[in-house]
Amino acid sequence: MSFNIIRVIVILLLPYVILASDLDIEQKAGLKLFKSYCWGCHHQSAEAFGPSFRSIANRRTPQQIMAQIVNPQAVYKTLGYKRNSMPAFNDLNASQIKILTDFIISFKDKK
Repeated sequence: MSFNIIRVIVILLLPYVILASDLDIEQKAGLKLFKSYCWGCHHQSAEAFGPSFRSIANRRTPQQIMAQIVNPQAVYKTLGYKRNSMPAFNDLNASQIKILTDFIISFKDKK
């Protein structure tokens, strides 16, 4: 590979390397869970099929977020949704649910 191609690759990948190095172990675990379970419908700061994590973090308590992950069918009306389109993630254990919830809450606007 020529030096210019390597330089372009490094420039393109550098923000991701910096981001990954700035995350602690729990945040990395939350990011991994997000990519595995949530990314198809949610994005961190942009509205997609589902609300962004920023929007969720600014409107919900950690307990509401956990309830929505564990049993969305049971709580969607109390959270103000007209219908439920979110699946339940029964294969996540309590620790993973907490890590994912903390990851979502980390997008809350700082005041």
